[in-house]
Amino acid sequence: MGKVAGIDSSTTGTTIVVCDSDTGAVLKQGHAPHPLEEGEKPTELDPQAWLLSLGEAAKGGVLEGVQAIGISGQQQGLLALDAGGVTVRPALLRGDRRAQVQAADLVEELGGAAGWTEAVGTVPQAAHPVAKLRWLAQHEPAAAKRVAHVLLPHDWLVWQLLGQPARRTTDRGDASGTGYWSAATGEYRTDLVERALGHTVYVPDVIAPAEPAGQTPEGLLISAGTGDTMAAALGLGLAPGDAVVSLGAGGTVFAVHHEALKDPTGTVTSYADATGRHLPLVQVRNAVRTLRGAAELLSTDLPGLSELALRSTPGAYGLVLLPYLEGERTPDLPHTAGTLAGLRRESMKPEHLARAAFEGMLCALADALDVLRNKGVAVRRVFLLGAAAELPAVQAIAPALFGALVVVPPAAEYAALGAARQAAWSLGAVLGNQSRTEPPQWTQDTGRLLDPGEETAVGSAVRQQYTAVREHTHPGAFAAL
Repeated sequence: MGKVAGIDSSTTGTTIVVCDSDTGAVLKQGHAPHPLEEGEKPTELDPQAWLLSLGEAAKGGVLEGVQAIGISGQQQGLLALDAGGVTVRPALLRGDRRAQVQAADLVEELGGAAGWTEAVGTVPQAAHPVAKLRWLAQHEPAAAKRVAHVLLPHDWLVWQLLGQPARRTTDRGDASGTGYWSAATGEYRTDLVERALGHTVYVPDVIAPAEPAGQTPEGLLISAGTGDTMAAALGLGLAPGDAVVSLGAGGTVFAVHHEALKDPTGTVTSYADATGRHLPLVQVRNAVRTLRGAAELLSTDLPGLSELALRSTPGAYGLVLLPYLEGERTPDLPHTAGTLAGLRRESMKPEHLARAAFEGMLCALADALDVLRNKGVAVRRVFLLGAAAELPAVQAIAPALFGALVVVPPAAEYAALGAARQAAWSLGAVLGNQSRTEPPQWTQDTGRLLDPGEETAVGSAVRQQYTAVREHTHPGAFAAL
């Protein structure tokens, strides 16, 4: 038995899991918040805070006896370094939305969404590093002129652990979220970096999934690392046919696929994963915020809303809620509002409105799943993630609407587990006892399995009711998708 560690440096803190390299059993854990002010959620941060947090999380001998480490980092952060490897300013984090205008300008300059999806599979948004580089060039030109290297958070942490070697590396998963690396070709578009920043810079080498980034001065192996979405997919043990629906304020839907997708509308973002496959992703703007809004309207909380919804029946007595409360991204309706249709005297009860909120949210996510299905992505199992996945109404309604087996995995640090699994993969490949093409097969608790069974027909009827209202309200919105 060997020991490997996965380190997840998220937006709020550092989590470490130490695992048996053969089975994946968790042996130790550590956690520490980033040193921030009370309640602060910064859009930029001195990256030294990540190292301080890592040191705190590792106290008490958490990493003792570990042979290899993998790093998961928050995606889409940007570290701009000068020729000496010193950051020219604090890191611009994933949640920084200042580059909205710059993102829109870049999209227009390359001929719209189709130009960007053809080039790199991604349409720039404010969070993307390519947009952050344009913002830096326009708003902090003196700092921008000093930039010689650009890294992502996980790249920088790997580089630090290795003692700042001359070679800097990244992986295909995290690189696919930059806006200047193509998952389809496996190549950088350095011309897009130059377009954004105004001059050429060094970008890290993209190494193979099982290839180690190097060894620490003490001889500890450091694997390639990856972004947190890709690490979580690896930690969940996703395989072709598996999709994930992540329930936050908005919703994220992605699936494992054998090739990169090119979607000229920009609805599908073509991410790579951490194994050599791909993670095409679709986002919706309204998920749990729909439930919270309905709960506030009915003077209850989310558990109370769930209880109310289960008193109603499928179809909510004809009530349909289009949950486009803050505009929508899938379909592209940024300035629209939500719609409540089908009001009759018999449907004007709290339980029917609660049911309509759950069905509306889940139908919108089912629409996003169908965008992937319609492009040839197989969806046989759907993993439901997020606190709202534990709500009884979500678990009762989702399988029939998604038309697939739903898995509610147990709560775990999946990004850190994925980083640890990658470390075990890299270690095994170096030692010659693990395939370089497939990660180790770890024992996993699949959690709760929810089979739609005979409810699929009921779910289809609910979706038809929802689709009729959607098409009447926004005719043709899904035609291009």
